[in-house]
Amino acid sequence: MGRRLVPLTLDNLPDIPRRCRSCVFWELDPVSGEAAVRAGTSAEEKESWISAVLLDWGSCGRVVYVDDVPVGFVIYAPPAYVPRSAAFPTSPVSPDAVQLMTAFILPRYQGQGLGRVMVQTVAKDLLRRGFKAIEAFGDARWKEPACLLPADHLLAVGFKTVRQHPTHPRMRLELRTTLSWKEDVEMALDRLLGAVQKEPALRPL
Repeated sequence: MGRRLVPLTLDNLPDIPRRCRSCVFWELDPVSGEAAVRAGTSAEEKESWISAVLLDWGSCGRVVYVDDVPVGFVIYAPPAYVPRSAAFPTSPVSPDAVQLMTAFILPRYQGQGLGRVMVQTVAKDLLRRGFKAIEAFGDARWKEPACLLPADHLLAVGFKTVRQHPTHPRMRLELRTTLSWKEDVEMALDRLLGAVQKEPALRPL
């Protein structure tokens, strides 16, 4: 199985799921986001956001390919580039952290170590850039795949709650801890990144 993790750019943006490449939940504040959806310009706004972050800050995501087929992605950025983060009651994200905005792996490609490799790749990228942690706003009432990741699944892969909230706790993962992850976190990552319906058999990298 040939697999690659490639930085997210405007060129490979079409390789992430259609609903995600036109979603601006994180990229715009709530009012602007709703206006973009009503105007039918959310896809263009997404492209503009990625372009601006790439120019100003650098790589803000990864796309995962298996045998040249896109099977997953992750998007992250400092909170200054994530207008929606300010709308959460548990904001702001810590100054030494980058915000994990959203991530996904196709269910049929779970159980193959891809989730672990993806998060470790992001961790190495951010450590090189001087960050110590990645933080996320969890969804404590998560029921189905959405822009927010489920809080209990974030806890399962090593995130710690740094600010409690009944709906949207702010959670933190120290980046260095991800570099020693082994197969025992793979099931938890499957659940986090793909909303697993049944438990697949673990397979080695």
